[in-house]
Amino acid sequence: MSKKLRTKAVDHLFEAILSLENMEECYKFFEDVCTVNELLSLSQRFEVARMLRTQKTYLDIAEETGASTATISRVNRSLNYGNDGYDMVFARMGMGEEKQEQ
Repeated sequence: MSKKLRTKAVDHLFEAILSLENMEECYKFFEDVCTVNELLSLSQRFEVARMLRTQKTYLDIAEETGASTATISRVNRSLNYGNDGYDMVFARMGMGEEKQEQ
């Protein structure tokens, strides 16, 4: 992770996120912390990553999510050359490639 990203403020944010106990608490916290557009952008990127892992085409992903091809490309780059954060979360959520194809 970038040294610029590892700050006390980011640590505090992540500690706050880790303290959340259920979906309702997540909604309450993220609605306060993020704008609607920020939250929708984050969720769109996560959905794009999920769809890329199920081998969906850029065209299918763009049509289904409304994401631009630039966004899809950035997410794809993170999946292929990033820190494996998406795949770590997918595995923990039981969204391995064999399950994603449903």
